[in-house]
Amino acid sequence: MPTKTLRIPTADGQADAFAAFPDRGERHPGVLMYADGFGIRPVVREMARELAGHGYYVLVPHFLYRHGPAPLIDLPAHIAEEVRPALMAQLMPLIEAHTAERALRDADAYLGFLTAQPEVAAGPVAVTGYCIGGLLATRTAAAHPGRVAALAAFHGPVGAAGPGALAAVSARIHFGHAASDLTPEALGELNRALDAAKADYTSEIYPGTVHGFTMSDTDAFDPAALRRHWDRLLPLLEGALAPADSAGGREAGRR
Repeated sequence: MPTKTLRIPTADGQADAFAAFPDRGERHPGVLMYADGFGIRPVVREMARELAGHGYYVLVPHFLYRHGPAPLIDLPAHIAEEVRPALMAQLMPLIEAHTAERALRDADAYLGFLTAQPEVAAGPVAVTGYCIGGLLATRTAAAHPGRVAALAAFHGPVGAAGPGALAAVSARIHFGHAASDLTPEALGELNRALDAAKADYTSEIYPGTVHGFTMSDTDAFDPAALRRHWDRLLPLLEGALAPADSAGGREAGRR
């Protein structure tokens, strides 16, 4: 499968990025994938390749590029729970400096770059994200309702985007929450906000999971939850990005 290391021009500099896409001459729907706080690394590249294998051009930007190219810190091959706090202590100041204003400026650049690639088909794109990347994906979809047709976020603090952002999203949505991140009561509150916005969505807690459950290089990894993630993500993208004649009649349920 073809992959590329790219540099995305933004208003504040050059963001390094990873791209994967099918080894075919045709053009493919675009997907903007935001990594978790640990950033672009082998497991994220592998997830991008997996998604690309289903017929998508997947672009993964290094959203903390203002602080240098990825990786920003030395990461072990496996991020054990006992080392996670020390790693996050290094990264959290950088993540906290990535304001909503910065994120939205970058989203403009990322979407423009993605849709300009010769391997990307014309039409709307999807945005997906993990951990803090789920919040960035939600903000991107809210700011670009005419360009983003599908939004997925996993173990992400999507409620931090606020009711106004949720109401602005016109994309089909799936939110997959970690059981350690969200109580059933908080899930109900979030889903009521989505109902009030008349969103086309699914939003559910993945049972027995902890934050980071999709990432196989961490102690949080849950293989069953990762499969559930693919079972939710792939139909979402197929329904939102497929041609109208093949996607018609599909409706998202609510959980």
